[in-house]
Amino acid sequence: MKNIDLRTYAKDKKVNLWQVSESLGYAHETAFSRLLRHELPENKKQQIYKIIDELAESSN
Repeated sequence: MKNIDLRTYAKDKKVNLWQVSESLGYAHETAFSRLLRHELPENKKQQIYKIIDELAESSN
């Protein structure tokens, strides 16, 4: 499975991937799921890690 580090990080932070998808501006969660099928470049991963952290903070 590709991008397992992002998937695990989101799960550990109790953030759903659909929330990340919304924050990135994807109209449908499936578009984000398709994006995750291929290993992302490090700069894109860093952007997503930041979003996951922000979503985790806002849910507390």
